Amino acid sequence: MGLQTGKTLILALAGGTIFQLLHIPLAWLLGPMSMLLVWREVFKKKAEWHRGFRNVGLCVLGYMMGITFNAEVAGQIAVQLPSMAAATLLTVAFALVAGWVTVKRTGISMASGLLGSVPGGLSQMAVLCDEVEDADMTVVTFMQTIRVMAVVFIVPFLAFHGLSSGSTAGGAAATAAASAAASVSWLSGNTLWFVLAVAVMLLLGPKLHLPTPYMLGPMLAAAILSVAGLDAPALPHWSIVTAQVLIGAHMGVTTSLSSLDNWKRLLPYALLGAVGIVLFSLGTGYLLTLWHPMSLLSAFLGTAPGGMTEMGVTGATLGADLSIIVSYQMFRLLFILFVAPYIVKGLLRLYRARPDSPVKGF
Repeated sequence: MGLQTGKTLILALAGGTIFQLLHIPLAWLLGPMSMLLVWREVFKKKAEWHRGFRNVGLCVLGYMMGITFNAEVAGQIAVQLPSMAAATLLTVAFALVAGWVTVKRTGISMASGLLGSVPGGLSQMAVLCDEVEDADMTVVTFMQTIRVMAVVFIVPFLAFHGLSSGSTAGGAAATAAASAAASVSWLSGNTLWFVLAVAVMLLLGPKLHLPTPYMLGPMLAAAILSVAGLDAPALPHWSIVTAQVLIGAHMGVTTSLSSLDNWKRLLPYALLGAVGIVLFSLGTGYLLTLWHPMSLLSAFLGTAPGGMTEMGVTGATLGADLSIIVSYQMFRLLFILFVAPYIVKGLLRLYRARPDSPVKGF
């Protein structure tokens, strides 16, 4: 590690620490990103970060998500697959319409508007910027950050103060399943199988042209073994924090604020889109309660466009059905990671094929 990279790491850790002390959501992802953005854009200093560090972080997060996909979650998806597909398609469609309106009103590129509005993880959508032509990582990160912050604050508030009385009687069982994946020591015999499976998928992922292969490969490997009944070795908390720092530092080094000169015009539309999709998810959750015997709390937390961890913790605290929440969140994540990139690219091809459409914006 060179001197410049070491300095970048120190700044990233300082940013994460500050955000953690301030109790800001996603502190170890947004903190390093924000610190390095200020370092580069305000103080005009250099920062270096190897792309391989980001890939290591993606691998850890992929494994973490994969081990939550156990037999119970797979069973929920099998039973409620039509409703999951309908809820996900409606949510993504609403988000894309919101992104199109934002493009029309602000003049950002269509690629940035669509990726910035898709209700996927902040890090996943930022990574996809490298794979979609004409996508501005700064704009996408800004829009996704606004959405994440809105979801993290609004959804728990609504759940705690408006929906908690409607939780199911089976909440105690769900709380007992708060760690969605069974976990064992890294010294167990299962460790070798998980390490080998992850290594194989890390080699095959890029060759199979998977979107974000360094995250999807480990996630698929861990999910397959978990569904097969193997108890997954648990990740220590520090490794998850490290992964977020590695990805956040990459975002802070590769994001440029010089292209975001219209943030004041973009902010209200990003906020309206974020609040709109949360309320849309609440309505979708209500429709699901008419379709399946589930509480509005569980349905809302399952369809809300937030992270599986945040929604799971909220559900466990309130006694919601965690298998429902994890199932819907996992299905939406898989859909967005596997299908949404092709939908966005297809829409962009149609948009660019119009003779009266510019390459960027309107």
